[in-house]
This record gives sequence, structure tokens and C-alpha cells, in this order.
Amino acid sequence: MDKGAARPEEDRTGDLGHVWRRREERSYGREEVRPLEKIALFIDGPNLTYTMQQLGWDIDFGKLLRYFSRGGRLLRAFYYASRREGEFDPMLSFLDYLDYNGYTVVTKPQKRYYNPATGQYEIKGNMDIELAIDMLLLADHIDRAVLFSGDGDFRRLVEAVQMKGVRVVVVSTIRTLSPMIADELRRQADEFIDLADEEVKREIIRA
Repeated sequence: MDKGAARPEEDRTGDLGHVWRRREERSYGREEVRPLEKIALFIDGPNLTYTMQQLGWDIDFGKLLRYFSRGGRLLRAFYYASRREGEFDPMLSFLDYLDYNGYTVVTKPQKRYYNPATGQYEIKGNMDIELAIDMLLLADHIDRAVLFSGDGDFRRLVEAVQMKGVRVVVVSTIRTLSPMIADELRRQADEFIDLADEEVKREIIRA
């Protein structure tokens, strides 16, 4: 859902002011993007991983980086994930790959706590606060924020960033048995991109 993509404008150039040119704009997803638009990606790792499990295919993160930053200037691509502490974590090799291939990986140790309601120990590793802080800190330096998450808790964050003049794209899917994105988050976004869209899938799927 797009709340009004920017339209090409005519700018006056030249010393005499008699030369007119139409500002070039390029295709990005489903709308127009200015060539020098500054872009940042914010990937909620656990949320995206679960989404892809539901869709039944894997992402090539190199392709994802190129696809969602084309037509603009990528400032940062953040990937957020919690990590196990004191034991081997199979995620480490994947996180190292991201770190060496253009991503800023943000992690923190998982915490184990006792839940009296269930009588069991559970793992806590939520990265919502880290993602929210980074997006707010970068909001004054970017034109577009691309959020890979369907978590409805981010709705207020998206609204706050929009109030700073940043356009926010949310990437998730509604084409699973149970939609992976909260309705309030999808409605708040300036644009929603569905990962199950055939064009998007073709561009970022891992062969």
C-alpha cells in the first residue's frame, strides 16, 4: 500500500534559466525512487526467518541487498539477531557471512529465565529496542527506511520516523495461511512489499 509516491518534477537549470529538464526517477519495487535517495534497511532477523519458513523458500541476502537498495544510495543495512552464549551457535557462520557482505550485524546474548506460569525455563532474545533506536538515530540522515518485519509493535516507531520526513517501506507477507504482518503496521507504512510477490521472489530467491 502506497500513500502517494513522489511525482517527477521539472527543475530549472543553466545560468540563463532557459533550459528545463525533467528530474530522472528510477523504478524501485512498485514506486518511483530518486537516484540519490538515501536508503537504510532494518531486518528483524527472527521475524524474517520465520516468515521464510512459512513461505517455504530461502533468501539470497546478496540479491536482497542489491534489490532493495537499487536506484538509491544505501547507507546501512542492519540485521538484528540474538545469539547463544557459552555454547556453539549454528547462526554464527551465517552472521559472519552477512558481516562480510555489506550488512551491519547487531546481536546480543539470549537470556534464559524461569516462567512461573508454565513452570519451564524459556529463552528471551528480543531485538526490538535495538532496531528502534538505530532507526530513530538514522532518521535525520535518510530518505527511506525499509523495515523487514511484520511485528505490530513497530507501528509507533514507523509513525515517529515518518514524522521526521522519512518514507517507510515494510516488507513481509500476507499470503501465508495466517498473515505474517500485523494489519496496523501494514496500514501505517507508506508502502508494503509482499515477499510472496512473484517479481520480488524472482529477484531475491536463493537458487
